[in-house]
Amino acid sequence: MKKRKLGRTGLDVSVLSFGASSLGSVFRETDDAEAIRAVHAALDSGINYIDVSPYYGLTKAETVLGKALKDVPRDRYLLSTKAGRYGPDSFDFSGGRIRASLEESFARLHTDYVDILFLHDIEFVPADIILEEAVPTLHKLKQEGKIRNYGICGLPLSLFEQLLPQIDADAIISYCHYSLNDTSLLRLLPLLESQDVGLVNASPLSMGLLSLRGTPDWHPASPELKAVCRRAAEHCANQGENIAKLAVQFSTADERIPTTLVSTASPDNIRDNAQWAEEPIDAALLQEVKDILAPVRDLTWTSGRPEYNEGITG
Repeated sequence: MKKRKLGRTGLDVSVLSFGASSLGSVFRETDDAEAIRAVHAALDSGINYIDVSPYYGLTKAETVLGKALKDVPRDRYLLSTKAGRYGPDSFDFSGGRIRASLEESFARLHTDYVDILFLHDIEFVPADIILEEAVPTLHKLKQEGKIRNYGICGLPLSLFEQLLPQIDADAIISYCHYSLNDTSLLRLLPLLESQDVGLVNASPLSMGLLSLRGTPDWHPASPELKAVCRRAAEHCANQGENIAKLAVQFSTADERIPTTLVSTASPDNIRDNAQWAEEPIDAALLQEVKDILAPVRDLTWTSGRPEYNEGITG
């Protein structure tokens, strides 16, 4: 699988990467043995970067991933995890908790370092704790060799615009902003390029919006956005195509987007995703889907504190 440079990290990441949230039964109930096979199928398909978090499934995703990776040579994959978010309303970005969280992740993942440690969903807490305690803690962990790189993740793009100029982040994870229905992530590219920050794009299916299965109950999108995305999925199905294929191809095609995380606990699904990323996109179908999605182009939803969500009505 094609690889791209991830900013200044020095990491060469596969254009499609494996998001392990599904291993925590976040989207549906999953079978651990099948989930472990999905991880191995991802690696066998040429995917070399895996992302996880203790928040996913309340540590289940990390635990299952650790079982999958226990006997895999550590130099065969790149691994990132997160710290700071531990439940729907549970956040702790203090230095002591970040250190403890990382050690707990090491134990579950059977490793003694991660390639990137991200601060998870920082839009929910005041910026002071991130700038004055969390980021300095990550800097020390990098100096100690426990993490090779560090960064931040969250939903609102304004979050990155406000905080990246104030910190020395190696990478970010942005989700639901570079997909068939929302390409607003492109507005961040000049800032990221100016600081040589690695970009990880997540959720090309917009957390299930672009599917026939429908979104999970917790999905925050508006009814209008859900309905239009479903119409796009139905249009693809009527043409004998899977909108997931189109979505994966679209999100991995832009050379400026180093890697896109997809999440599944199905070995067949991840093999399909990897194969799709290698195939040419159907340009005519892409245009048809873009036309259907035009009324909801770049619509998003609020997440976290008001200062990061100005002008967003969701």
